[in-house]
Amino acid sequence: MRTIGLVFAVLAPAQIGAQGITDRDLTNASSRTDWITTGRDYSETHYSPLREINASNVNRLGLAWTFDMETKRGLEATPIVVDGTMYVTGSWSIVYAVDAVTGKRLWRYDPEVSRAWGQRACCDVVNRGVAVYGDLVYVATIDGRLIALKNGIPQWSVQTTDKNQSYTITGAPRIVKGKVIIGNGGAEFGVRGYVSAYDAKTGKLVWRFYTVPGDPSKPFESPAMEKAAKTWTGEWWKYGGGGTVWDSLAYDPELDLLYAGTGNGSPWNWKVRSPGGGDNLYLSSIVALKPDTGELVWHYQTTPGDSWDYTAVQQMILTTLSIEGKARKVIMQAPKNGFFYVLDRATGELLSAKPYVTINWAKEVDMKTGRPVENPEARELDPKKMFIQQPGPLGGHNWQPMSYHPGTRLVYIPAQETGYPYLGNENFKYLTGGAWNLGMLPLPATEPAELTPGMLLAWDPVKQAAKWKVSYPTYWNGGVLSTAGNLVFQGTAAGSFAAYNAETGEKVWSMPVNTGIMAAPATYMANGKQYISVLAGWGGAFGLIFGNPSGHNGTPGRLLTFALDGKEKLPPAPGAPALPKPITQTADQKTIEAGSVLYATWCVYCHGFAAASGGSIADLRFSSESTFASYPKIVLDGSYVSVGMPSFKQWLSNDDVAAIRAFVISQRNKIH
Repeated sequence: MRTIGLVFAVLAPAQIGAQGITDRDLTNASSRTDWITTGRDYSETHYSPLREINASNVNRLGLAWTFDMETKRGLEATPIVVDGTMYVTGSWSIVYAVDAVTGKRLWRYDPEVSRAWGQRACCDVVNRGVAVYGDLVYVATIDGRLIALKNGIPQWSVQTTDKNQSYTITGAPRIVKGKVIIGNGGAEFGVRGYVSAYDAKTGKLVWRFYTVPGDPSKPFESPAMEKAAKTWTGEWWKYGGGGTVWDSLAYDPELDLLYAGTGNGSPWNWKVRSPGGGDNLYLSSIVALKPDTGELVWHYQTTPGDSWDYTAVQQMILTTLSIEGKARKVIMQAPKNGFFYVLDRATGELLSAKPYVTINWAKEVDMKTGRPVENPEARELDPKKMFIQQPGPLGGHNWQPMSYHPGTRLVYIPAQETGYPYLGNENFKYLTGGAWNLGMLPLPATEPAELTPGMLLAWDPVKQAAKWKVSYPTYWNGGVLSTAGNLVFQGTAAGSFAAYNAETGEKVWSMPVNTGIMAAPATYMANGKQYISVLAGWGGAFGLIFGNPSGHNGTPGRLLTFALDGKEKLPPAPGAPALPKPITQTADQKTIEAGSVLYATWCVYCHGFAAASGGSIADLRFSSESTFASYPKIVLDGSYVSVGMPSFKQWLSNDDVAAIRAFVISQRNKIH
């Protein structure tokens, strides 16, 4: 009999409470002193009314306790805190229950995801957290399962995806009206996106909304898909189509509307997947659905005919703004494409859209049509003509949550300036089985990419202008928390956790944490005391490809919890490894160059430019000579599959592996 996971109890099992979390609790989450859903409330504000820790005493903030997350891979979850117990996820979708006051582990559940599945995770084997409803804790796993846990013991488990395809799940589930809402990822690997609702008690599928149409020779699943198919051309369904709902969801109980953000096309290149043109609905869109049935109510497409990985899955925030003297119920989003959008959330009407970072792919958004006024150069995708487009595929803002403060009426965005040369691939051939399919030429992988600035941006959504910003030397900084204590908290890629004055942006406190922070903090009261918790653990899309700006490669991931007058000390960061000895290069320059192209095609997404990973995966340049000698066994035979390195035998030959090895050796020898 196959098990569905492992649970280890350390103390008495944590109890959520006699009644558990109810629909009423979720609807009134903003008035609670704990943190019961990933954005703290249905509106996804990442704001707390707690003020015991405030701008006048934050200088007394110290570390209360730490918890070892047993990983050196990326950590992206926002902790959930219910009745004194914290629930948090780590790498490989492992769930921990921790005493919120002491940091003692209560239980641990491992869904036992096959490490070979890591190949299909485009952006690290991360997970952004759990949902809690009744007395159950829900986690979605990297291999596509949705599991309900009671005291760490599985109550039911359903496979939400086709395991014969390269679907993954990294997002946190949401609970709406007794249903667990979950999407998925995998557009780079050729999947068709959708969002699903499951009965919270039984795990039975209630409804599913596909975000892009399938094979038009078969019946359409809904009128929405029939309408969408008219905006596609060619044989897109053979490439999956994309449009995955891999992160953001929000819900309005008054309007009874569920909002989902959708992702990029599969492949990225619009000319490949839809060669006759078309907007390709519902890619890169916000869709409003009826939560009882999954029926589409309205949609707004941020990037018609997306060709640049400009997903609209970034966090959506619901609030009420005074616009031209009228109170409007709005939904706000700062997606990858660089425009900050404000929409009427009842109708989808565009109210405003302005750039929040540097943009050169479009001039503006036409307020009459709601469409971007594009720069023609962005559409060319000429394989021989380099156009450095801004933003690049990591976006002006990515998955890291922003926060809306109802007191300052500002949105705090973990924004970034990024650029990328999108070069079309005239000889694109679709590959199955877990291979990347972008329809773009790979960039040279011989040098580390130049890092561009990041910022904490305080944005006025009514004036559509920045009030203040804090600049960072690099991008991919952590998610944001704002509080009634006139504070904004954020971790950085460079390895610090800091607090800023919410009105002015003045830094009022900071602490080094020995590794980069990507996750968003949460805050809560327990035993009459306010705590702030954040996961510190480097990795993710940026970390794997571009390295580790903190300089602390190999630092174990930790859950850090702070309180006034906290006295705990962090363990010291690991020292820098000794420089590796050069290895005699036996390959000629032609082989090394061929290896560079192969590396850029197959290896760079996990092992980084110049073979220098971000510390969450081994730096290939520092491998032992015996490891270099074992490349065929590792790359082709899968001898390292137990640690997440799968076999590439179906795509690469012995000669290919020898060329890749020659390239990595060339990068090792450059260190000296």
